[in-house]
Amino acid sequence: IVDQAGWHVTPKLKVPDNITLLYLPPRSPELNPVESLWQFMRENWLSNRIFKDYDDIVSHCCDAWNKLVAQPWKIMSIGMRDWAHRF
Repeated sequence: IVDQAGWHVTPKLKVPDNITLLYLPPRSPELNPVESLWQFMRENWLSNRIFKDYDDIVSHCCDAWNKLVAQPWKIMSIGMRDWAHRF
């Protein structure tokens, strides 16, 4: 199961005959929890700013990522899907 990132849908991708790729619908945070993590990072650390250059973008993204991984409970709460854990 893959998202529809360019490297997943390119004709250059050689998929063995015994593998079938299943594509997630575009913008499906309920199926792809990392979408919610990216949104959380944008809303909290990466929005409403002007970056000086490419290195500044990379630096801010690395800082945001490090802040996020320092909070594993936050990652769990963002990625948890109540519907997937109902009995």
